Amino acid sequence: MTTDPDRNRPDDGGELFIGAMTGTSIDALDLCLCDFSGSLPRLIAHHQEPLDAKLTAQLKRLAQGVNGAADQAPPAPAIDAIDLLGMADRRLAETTAAGVARLLEQADLPATAIRAIGSHGQTVRHRPNWRDAAFTLQLGDPSRIAELTGITVAADFRRRDLAAGGQGAPLAPPAHAALFPPGPEGRIVINLGGIANASILHPGREPIGLDTGPANTLMDAWHSRHRPAPFDRDGQWAASGTAHPALLEQLLIESFFTAPAPKSTGPEQFNLDWLERLGGQWLEVLPAEDVQATLLELTVESIARALSPWQAEQPGMPITLCGGGAYNGRLVKRLGERLAAPVESSAALGLAPECVEGAAFAWLARQLLSGQPANAPSVTGAAGPRLLGGIYPA
Repeated sequence: MTTDPDRNRPDDGGELFIGAMTGTSIDALDLCLCDFSGSLPRLIAHHQEPLDAKLTAQLKRLAQGVNGAADQAPPAPAIDAIDLLGMADRRLAETTAAGVARLLEQADLPATAIRAIGSHGQTVRHRPNWRDAAFTLQLGDPSRIAELTGITVAADFRRRDLAAGGQGAPLAPPAHAALFPPGPEGRIVINLGGIANASILHPGREPIGLDTGPANTLMDAWHSRHRPAPFDRDGQWAASGTAHPALLEQLLIESFFTAPAPKSTGPEQFNLDWLERLGGQWLEVLPAEDVQATLLELTVESIARALSPWQAEQPGMPITLCGGGAYNGRLVKRLGERLAAPVESSAALGLAPECVEGAAFAWLARQLLSGQPANAPSVTGAAGPRLLGGIYPA
């Protein structure tokens, strides 16, 4: 991925796409404007649109399976989860449209220059392993985004892969291959969002990928419980503690860590309830900072174990980090030590860590509008390549 120093240069090939992505932290919307007219995609502009506290609370209540409170609704006799879902769906679309407007103002481009917006929306439930009842659900009404922006929207990318027998996630590996074409030695891309997912890329081969388990979601939740900030900046609190081997091994008992790919997960599985159930008495007797240090080691160890087959096959494969965890110095240091391989930020390849997933959904939108499959059955386990998402015309 390359960044053009002339951010205002219009695209002559009609290949400008916007990717919009929120993550499991549910605190902001990353929007990336990308140009796909050249041999490599180029990032033109990036904007982060905050989510207001009310919308964040609504989305978190939905993701946690809790009904909304009556004071969060317009006057009505009653409110339930369906009302809350509808309101959050609308409000996230309005926030997305506002973010698109600010991104275009920053890039000094009209809406007519953009071919489409690839909107991931906010995942509020992901249940790929419920066998005959499997489903995935993302909010952020694409019809409203199209209406408010005047730009065609591509959205709802996960459900077609799930309908074809896949996990519906991770969707990033084919996009990572397009954004960061691997050299002869290959490349591993690790996205350190709330959940960690890895893409194993080799030239001329289908990408491999999987969710490995928690990245930031448990660390953020534990930090928020004990300290005023929502996350452990640079891993400083974790670095002040000492990882506890017995607690770490207890947490690694979780069957997800040893399950074969394809596999995906989310905060529905890895949350404070999960931590309390497996951590038990250790959470009561250990200093809170030692638990934080152990949770950081859980992220490191679960990633290392998941990647071990490919690292054994090709030792020293370079590793590129993206997502918010790429800014956690303690986490990055420990990953480099544990993986025994060159570890660098995606910024070294021209794309800041917070922009990678937004750029990936811009790529997914381009694939859909070009009539090209975007899933990787080798990653998700789907029955075959599929067009992902639906098109909502301007």
